[in-house]
Amino acid sequence: MSRIAVLALSAASLIAAPACSQEASPRAEPDPAPVERVAPQSQAQVQLSFAPVVRQAAPAVVNVYSRRVISQRSPFAGDPMFERFFGPQVREREVQSLGSGVIVDPSGVIVTNNHVVEGAQDLRVVLSDRREYEAELLLADERTDLAVLQIRAEEDLPVLAYDEDGASEVGDLVLAIGNPFGVGQTVTSGIVSALARTDVGITDYAFFIQTDAAVNPGNSGGALVDMDGELIGVNTAIFSRSGGSNGIGFAVPVEMVRTVVAAALQDGEIIRPWLGARLQPVTNDLAQSIGLDRPRGAIVAEIWPGGPAEDAGLERGDVVVAVDGVEINNEAGARFRFATRTIGETADLTVLRDGERLTLTVEAEPAPGVAEGEKLDVRGRNPFQGAEVVELSPAFNEENGLDAFQTGVLIFSVNRRSPADYFGFQPGDRIIAVDGSDVSSLEDLEAVLEASDGIRRWPVEIERRGERFSRVLSL
Repeated sequence: MSRIAVLALSAASLIAAPACSQEASPRAEPDPAPVERVAPQSQAQVQLSFAPVVRQAAPAVVNVYSRRVISQRSPFAGDPMFERFFGPQVREREVQSLGSGVIVDPSGVIVTNNHVVEGAQDLRVVLSDRREYEAELLLADERTDLAVLQIRAEEDLPVLAYDEDGASEVGDLVLAIGNPFGVGQTVTSGIVSALARTDVGITDYAFFIQTDAAVNPGNSGGALVDMDGELIGVNTAIFSRSGGSNGIGFAVPVEMVRTVVAAALQDGEIIRPWLGARLQPVTNDLAQSIGLDRPRGAIVAEIWPGGPAEDAGLERGDVVVAVDGVEINNEAGARFRFATRTIGETADLTVLRDGERLTLTVEAEPAPGVAEGEKLDVRGRNPFQGAEVVELSPAFNEENGLDAFQTGVLIFSVNRRSPADYFGFQPGDRIIAVDGSDVSSLEDLEAVLEASDGIRRWPVEIERRGERFSRVLSL
């Protein structure tokens, strides 16, 4: 018997069962009272419309036009004979892009996506009433894919208020407002499909709202609003194989939007708080080994000495299940929640330790070190001559997408035709040891290079993409 037939038979059996039971019953039950149905008494009862929400929110959503000039280099550029007959082989081309934005302050402060304005030499904003303004870039943050613009209008502009309580739930109705494909301001509806999406790979601080409201190219930077007409997120990306909307769109939550805008209005620089702990997801096997009833939270695998986590009393093996009352299941979730705090504020970590539930208060502090990195141009007669090296620190690592807990000295750049280039050193190589001496700081490297000055054979150990290599280099 085929699988379809078996399923049909099962369904038929289920349908027939109540009839058999009813015949065997000695007394029939009375029919339930019919449900009274009342015809709609007004147009409002017949018609569901998002028009009131749109009237409130749409005036604060704008179009953002960016223009930049890029240079196109011909394969024959630099060939003197070819350029003699055909002229310079580097030509400039103007590229324009379109996105959306949201007015968040009546003085003309607008938030949009970084990828909408990245590299722009000219920015123009068009309001919903078709007024146009030149825009100034106040802040662009690649790591959150947010940017903040300023326009100078003659009067206060309509504003889309933030959703302050952050009480959005999966299943809530939402509207996406933007300018898809440049057709003009467009409103699409959907629901919150998921919250706290972290495995998306769009930004460093991934913690997205997922929606099935149609989001297409041009919607980037536009508003995702709730039924109160408040901003709950900035539309950022879609999951699509065709380039069109497949009903899987992602928006940066308003908590991060508010933090980036505040930084832009204060001093134009984002100083991100750092937890000082390495977290890893709790798998099913790990949950069983530590006595949890199910996989949840993120377990503390490592703590930076003297960092905020250690000062708050966090210990290795603790399971962090929530930050400020919001559940987290991986390090990305904790990073996002902590990054929405400003320096000097505190965050409450809900922690499971030895079967007990604890609340630890962590103060938001910047990562130690220099974000730009302490750098050194290597000179002298040695294999690293011509390389620029940098001392790793949590601040530098966080800024450059490296492992925050990695220490040592990294090759930052290599000059062409230098000894460092000749010996094959590459940016990203970490110097482990030179001439038998461990290198963990710029001071260590300078000392060993000075002590080994004049020698011809240089034992060197480096780490490249997680693998260690040892060589003896001869000058």
